[in-house]
Amino acid sequence: MIIKEDITLNKNNSPMRLISYVLVAVLFTLSGPIKADEVKITADLAYLDVMHNGKVVRIERIKDTSNRLTNSFAKTSRPCPPFCVHPIKLAPGIETIGELELLEFLNTDVKQGTGVLIDARMPQWFEKSTIPGSINIPFTILSTGLDNKYTKKIIKLLGARERTNGEWDFNKVKALALFCNGLWCDQSSRAIKSLTKIGYPREKLFWYRGGMQAWQLLGLTTVTP
Repeated sequence: MIIKEDITLNKNNSPMRLISYVLVAVLFTLSGPIKADEVKITADLAYLDVMHNGKVVRIERIKDTSNRLTNSFAKTSRPCPPFCVHPIKLAPGIETIGELELLEFLNTDVKQGTGVLIDARMPQWFEKSTIPGSINIPFTILSTGLDNKYTKKIIKLLGARERTNGEWDFNKVKALALFCNGLWCDQSSRAIKSLTKIGYPREKLFWYRGGMQAWQLLGLTTVTP
């Protein structure tokens, strides 16, 4: 590849700039065109197969290197409040995870039945697309507390046990990873905070802060329920 640029030293071209031009030219020459089969998740991981609604779904990245987001997640700016950027640390004891940790969660906890990936968004968002392997439990349900019969049923399905004295035993609950639309979305964070209020162990809660926007920015597979 030929870099058509005047790299003559003058007042606008410092020696460091000249070196940078040379390095760019060398890198382009050595790398060559990107092949579709080189668009992996990591150098050692091309894809991950997970179960979704009883079917195997392959999570991988879009192979087209010219692909761009065209949906609502291509939008960069939303009014704050309410769509404010959240800190990396949600709350004490709650671990924030990224895409690779989420894939590991799917491949271990979810596959073994010891964990659940929860899409905490409202159903109309979930129905558009979601991360393979997830189930939809809207944050509004989890925010109602144990006085709500639906919340109580969900918590029991997740492994909690109601004692005769009205207290709850969370010793055998499943690990939960929750997400919503993105770093500016507070639906999953509100769900997690509601779970901690009713006594769900913080060490069993994981927050995928990037959510659907970060997931799609990486070209990772989504499914329509």
